Amino acid sequence: MALSTAFTKMFGVRHPIALAPMGGSAGGALAAAVSRGGGLGLLGGGYGDREWLARELPVAAASGRPWGIGFLSWAAGVGAVEQALEYGPRAVMLSFGDPSPFVERIRAAGAAVIVQVTDLEEARTAVDLGADVIVAQGTESGGHGARRGRATLPFVPVVADLAAPVPVLAAGGIADGRGVAAALALGAAGALIGTRFQATVESLADPATAEAIVSGRGQDTERSGVLDIARGAGWSTAKYTARTLGHPYLDHWRDREAELAADPEARHTYQADVARGHVPPLPVWAGEGVDLVNDVPPAADLVAALAAQAEAALTRAGRH
Repeated sequence: MALSTAFTKMFGVRHPIALAPMGGSAGGALAAAVSRGGGLGLLGGGYGDREWLARELPVAAASGRPWGIGFLSWAAGVGAVEQALEYGPRAVMLSFGDPSPFVERIRAAGAAVIVQVTDLEEARTAVDLGADVIVAQGTESGGHGARRGRATLPFVPVVADLAAPVPVLAAGGIADGRGVAAALALGAAGALIGTRFQATVESLADPATAEAIVSGRGQDTERSGVLDIARGAGWSTAKYTARTLGHPYLDHWRDREAELAADPEARHTYQADVARGHVPPLPVWAGEGVDLVNDVPPAADLVAALAAQAEAALTRAGRH
């Protein structure tokens, strides 16, 4: 049973699985491995660090398979997107912020425009901009997402209906093939998966991060703006928060974000604690599906395993 969808046909990939372009984890090797495994590997371009891009872009492009890259719309400059386009990605994904300054440049380069949305207003904007693919991200997702969004289960079909016939990818809490099958049943054309791919051989995540994810539990995750405020990361925490595993600063500043934002000394203390090794340099981004992450496999093998499990789940469902 082949899981052929509008997404797999658009990009010429075997499986309806895309790598979430996670900053700090989704480097060239991971993106290439996912693409070689039959999914769509998306490089984590994040804030658009030009030196990082120069190092990682050639690795992703050398896969010989369709690949892409993702950027933070509010943070990455046009120059970083143009730098990426020089390497011929099949897609550029834009998340969190206004994607409009980049759309025409991406389209002129012959790449597909993927826009990630966290609410219906963002979904309507993506449709109006002519996005080729829309990612509907539920609040179960690891890393950044909507402070007041919807869970993946009710959000994905609403976006799929709104965007039709534009293909939609489901994101948020999907960490095994059963989740991929569920995404397809909800009307999505595939799944964008993050947390599961952090714990892979090719991930750039620190080994301690992968270990924390393997041992983590969904109830250990928390969505908050505290760590972005403490880090001085520049995120609009009124709109977007981040789901992470536990952290000492979450325990200390929980429900006190405004107080933290007004206390520059507290933010200096955070940086000093990082420098002393008392807290990790980055939060451990992890979604509610983290319970399903139990090993650290090669990413290409993982893509195949997810697809096989999704096919099996859909076959079982078809028997009832």
